[in-house]
Amino acid sequence: MAYDPDQLRTFLAVAQSLSFTQAAERLGIRQPTVSQHVRKLETAVGRPLFVRDTRTVTLTADGEAMAGFARTILAAHEEAAGYFTGSELRGRLRFGVTDDLALTPLPRILRDFRQLYPRIDLELTVAQSPNLLRRVESGHLDLAYVKHSLGGGYEPNGRVVRRDPLVWAGIAGTRIAADGPVPLVAYQAPSLSRSLGVQTLEQAGRSCRITCIVRGVNGVLAAVRAGLGIAIFARSLMPADLVEPPPSAGLPELPAIDLVLITNPRAAKEPAEALTAAILGSNAPLKPAAD
Repeated sequence: MAYDPDQLRTFLAVAQSLSFTQAAERLGIRQPTVSQHVRKLETAVGRPLFVRDTRTVTLTADGEAMAGFARTILAAHEEAAGYFTGSELRGRLRFGVTDDLALTPLPRILRDFRQLYPRIDLELTVAQSPNLLRRVESGHLDLAYVKHSLGGGYEPNGRVVRRDPLVWAGIAGTRIAADGPVPLVAYQAPSLSRSLGVQTLEQAGRSCRITCIVRGVNGVLAAVRAGLGIAIFARSLMPADLVEPPPSAGLPELPAIDLVLITNPRAAKEPAEALTAAILGSNAPLKPAAD
């Protein structure tokens, strides 16, 4: 079954903002058109994608699934268009990525991108999410792939790649007293995972002891594997040799985060959109690590 790209773009705009009004403003179309696109897409799939009342809009389980399919379909459309016009794209693209994502299949995506768009001069910056966000805001980066706390704050220039829960992780046998401070391996500030972890522990009435402060993901992995403490990972990025502590450790549940592509609105549009499509269109699993 073929799905209309315009309907899919409208659906994703509503899914990200959970507002038909905001989606209309973002897309530059009228709200009745937004409603019509969503209604036609729901008719095409034969299932409701949103639950709506007078005040709230929420995704159904089928809507959550369609959001993933819609991103893949639209990315494939853009990738196909880019394949036949890619040789014409040129210019400079300054791209930033967190170091854990740089250790995933992302380098392969970037290699394929450079082969497809040889006239784009790709410059890569690897840093922590807060630093990358500041560089986008200051105009020193055109596009950044970062981790972001939930609740938005990245619209209208952000594209959610996926939502991922954070988890505690260490080597098997790491001892954590249920009534004692949590031994934590953490990035130096500012760090999203560090701040969310400390905040979660404080809200649960638990204290922590920073046993190791590191600059990069390799330092996190070395310290955790040496048994110096536990660290915080996005679940899909957690290395296979690490495990979540048992319930007896009494650790509180960590929040989820969004993996987001943030575009500098002053950047050249076509190169940034081409790389965004390449990342959104990749179905490769991302492994390992932490922020």
